Amino acid sequence: MSGMIEVKDRMIRILLVEDSKFLRLATERALARAGYEMSSAVDGDEALLLARQRLPDLILLDKLLPKMSGPDVLKALKQDPLTKLIPVVVMTGMSQKNADRLKQDGAFAFLEKSSLELDKGSQKLITAVQEILKLLPSAKASTTTA
Repeated sequence: MSGMIEVKDRMIRILLVEDSKFLRLATERALARAGYEMSSAVDGDEALLLARQRLPDLILLDKLLPKMSGPDVLKALKQDPLTKLIPVVVMTGMSQKNADRLKQDGAFAFLEKSSLELDKGSQKLITAVQEILKLLPSAKASTTTA
């Protein structure tokens, strides 16, 4: 898998939190094919549970979720000593008008679902995730150490 960034000789683990079955399956399948170890949650409660159990390297978090909103999940993740250092990328179907607020709450980055054009294939998603992973301190450390 050329271009894939590994963390300490293992596949990068990504937790996808998405309530839309179509988007969840399409995203999970695309990222797994690209070489990432995937797990997914359909709501905020499941997301918090899986984040604590699996300690992923990255969380892709839908903003609008049942039971607990994406911003509330983000706050809970950042308040938990076990998960507070996990980078969270908020995925939204809306414009990034709430970006400042979400950054204050600890979001690492944002992905606009419409710009990913998942209905036309997964390349934009994979490229976006790879670009985000390059920005992570852990990825930089693992690619610069001998």
